[in-house]
This record gives sequence, C-alpha cells and structure tokens, in this order.
Amino acid sequence: MSNIVYIATSLDGYIADKQGELDWLYSVPNPENLDFGFADFMQRIDALVMGRNTFEIICSFDCDWPYNKPVFVLSNSLESIPASYQDKAFLVSGPVKQVVNQLNQQGYHNLYIDGGKTIQSFLAEDLIDEMIITTFPILLGGGSPLFGELTKPQSFKFIESEVLLNSLMKSRYIRVYE
Repeated sequence: MSNIVYIATSLDGYIADKQGELDWLYSVPNPENLDFGFADFMQRIDALVMGRNTFEIICSFDCDWPYNKPVFVLSNSLESIPASYQDKAFLVSGPVKQVVNQLNQQGYHNLYIDGGKTIQSFLAEDLIDEMIITTFPILLGGGSPLFGELTKPQSFKFIESEVLLNSLMKSRYIRVYE
C-alpha cells in the first residue's frame, strides 16, 4: 500500500500562482504534448484522492474527464458531487487516516494524492510514501505552497531524476522510516 504525490511545482515551491491559476504550467513549450510518464504512473495506482479545490479546477478544464480510475474528493464542506461527475468522482470526508483505511478496505491500495491542502494533510499525518515532483523553472513569488508546516521532519530518499524538454526536472523520492 502506498500514497503517492505526483505534482508540478515552481522553483519557489508553489503549485498555483497568487490568483490560484495554473497558466505557468504552459510556460515551457511542449509541442509534442508529451505526458512525461503520467500514463505509466496512472497504471501504478488504484484511485485518486484529491481535495475539493483541485476537483473544482479539474472540472473547469475544457476537456474530457482526464482520469480512468476512481476519484475520491476529500471535503468536509462539499455536500455532493455534481451530477455530471457522479459516475467518476465520489465524496469522502473525515480524518485522512480514516479515509485511507476505508479506501484500503475497499481494495484501493495505491493512492494518487493530489491538491495542496490534501497533500499537506497527508504529510501532517505522515501518510505520504512517495513523491514525484516536476519542477518548472519559474518563480511565482507566492501562491498555493506545495508544503506546509510539519510537527517533525520526514526523511525521503532520492531515487531518480529526469530532465524533461531541457527545462523541467522530474524527481522521485521514497519515504524513509526511521
């Protein structure tokens, strides 16, 4: 069982700019529309857990639903999933340890954790086993940070990195439990 983060960040550690926008993700041209291994990553996971904000951003994209795995939207404020997504996304709430246990009991063992606050809450409970972070060569100067405060340090082992489009650095880390 593992909980995995797969996300892009700016050099200064933000996953969205000060207006909550993601336009900076297009700051590096990708004329061949390479997925940088995302499809292969998706083969490794059983389901996604994302926060309400991330879910709403995904729903606002002008494209087909991008996931072929169940998406669990972690929210204590959202009352229901919009009708057009009810066969694609499912609402979950409560403490993240409880949510993970419930999903594991349902057969979802390898979870893709997405969204700033959701990632931070999983890290706060020491529930992230792996991180795959693609760093863009841009300083946003503020916005939504990838990481928040922790009660104690968490060690990760660097596994590998890969340069993409001669501009991006995709790095993979595995949690080291001491």
